[in-house]
Amino acid sequence: MTKIKNPVLPGYHPDPSILRVGDDYYIAVSTFEWFPGVQIYHSKDMVNWRLLTYPLTRTSQLNMIGNVNSGGVWAPALSYSDGLFYLIYTDVKSRTGAFKDTHNYLVTAENIEGPWSDPVYLNSSGFDPSLFHDDDGKKWLVNMIWDFRKGTNSFAGIALQEYSVEEQKLVGPIRNIFKGTELGLTEAPHLYKLKGYYYLVTAEGGTWYTHAVTVARSESLFGPYEVDPTNPILTSNQDDMSQLQKAGHGSFVETQDGEWYIAHLCGRPVVDKKCILGRETAIQKCYWTEDNWIRVVGGNHPKWEVDAPNLPAHPFEPESLNDDFSTTTLKKYWNSLRRPITEDWVSLSERKGYLRLKGGESMSSLHHQSLLARRLESLEVEVETAIEYTPTNFQQMAGLILYYDTDDYVYLRVTYNEEKGKCLGIIQSKHGKYDELLPEDISIPENSTCKLKATINQQFLQFFYSIDGNVWIDVGGPIDFSHLSDDDADYIRFTGTFVGLCAQDLSGQALHADFEYFNYQENV
Repeated sequence: MTKIKNPVLPGYHPDPSILRVGDDYYIAVSTFEWFPGVQIYHSKDMVNWRLLTYPLTRTSQLNMIGNVNSGGVWAPALSYSDGLFYLIYTDVKSRTGAFKDTHNYLVTAENIEGPWSDPVYLNSSGFDPSLFHDDDGKKWLVNMIWDFRKGTNSFAGIALQEYSVEEQKLVGPIRNIFKGTELGLTEAPHLYKLKGYYYLVTAEGGTWYTHAVTVARSESLFGPYEVDPTNPILTSNQDDMSQLQKAGHGSFVETQDGEWYIAHLCGRPVVDKKCILGRETAIQKCYWTEDNWIRVVGGNHPKWEVDAPNLPAHPFEPESLNDDFSTTTLKKYWNSLRRPITEDWVSLSERKGYLRLKGGESMSSLHHQSLLARRLESLEVEVETAIEYTPTNFQQMAGLILYYDTDDYVYLRVTYNEEKGKCLGIIQSKHGKYDELLPEDISIPENSTCKLKATINQQFLQFFYSIDGNVWIDVGGPIDFSHLSDDDADYIRFTGTFVGLCAQDLSGQALHADFEYFNYQENV
């Protein structure tokens, strides 16, 4: 029997919202401060998945300039009704301390690949919104409620309010329909109606190793909701770190043949409970009990492999992982930080066959970084590029970077030194502390193409460079980059490791760097 191999979306792909429309399956995942907003994956068989589209491509839909680390787009919820796709999402502007500014929006499209509408503002009372389409035609928004007051439960329950399509706003009373269970940290609500019940699915336990999926049901939309007596229906076995961890934040889908599955986030710890790839997406098979509770096949711990649905195999032609920048558009896997990829800072046309990045703000900036990157999806990877760049002062630099957020990155960069001229070195930020990892930078020829390479083996990173294109020279020794993870900071964060290209010009002259190619190879 064909198997679904988990995680089905490796690397940073958290908070999956799964949907079937006809014979097509879609998963929407969170993108946080990375642009474009929300990734939607497509499958015909739930085994093979491809990145299909990004709904939030315009600043009118998503303006993240200045957004905090791990802010931006949280927990998108994808649904379909009345011939329209509906996408609900949160744009988080602040998230540390007592307060959270969490603005919830709705966009729609007749076609999953767009165009998607400008957003309708909904509310800001909490995060993880989801839209439920009842069979009487009414639509209802649910989201968790954030309570900032001292001495209260910050995760204060699940709010329910009607959404008026005609008025394009929430209307009527706001009800708190579920306060959660003893697992606590109740969030990520989704509603389903079947078998004579409304089923409320939530995430509990926190998006950490105690994460879980809770199911409750009621004969009335407004409750009270009875919790599954075996709660939680899905969580991870923390006694065995070789298994998938952090299982939670799930959503259900029914196949054409009446089979049931749950998509959920998970993590794969590498060392000391650090998930360098971030939170990923997995799928488990489910079944219904005689008393109408849904359960995960084989028990409530996630499995590496599960039986696939009885559907024809449908593999996709994979997009090339090697980009020679010979076309006028970037491959879909490229992302930028907080701002759209526009000609004023990135160009494929100013020099044919090259990616030109115009130097932007520093790696600490929450505004205008010139950084293009893709998700790291394996821990056995080799990445290579070639750069043409002529810096004239130490404030100008460009090169190859592994990046988590403004606090944590490792950067092999070309720059200028008053004594050495053009040179090469490694910058690291660990927990926000800046460091230079070489005793001194390496001089390289002024008018040369410099090839840069990174090899990744689990939590260790080794940089190389080459001037003649044949002989590769080590740059420093192996670097433990496991601080590029959700789990290695003194505050909660939610993204994952990216690898990519960047250019900074802190003098404000916007000096450009030209990159000839970007090769990404897994399982080296």
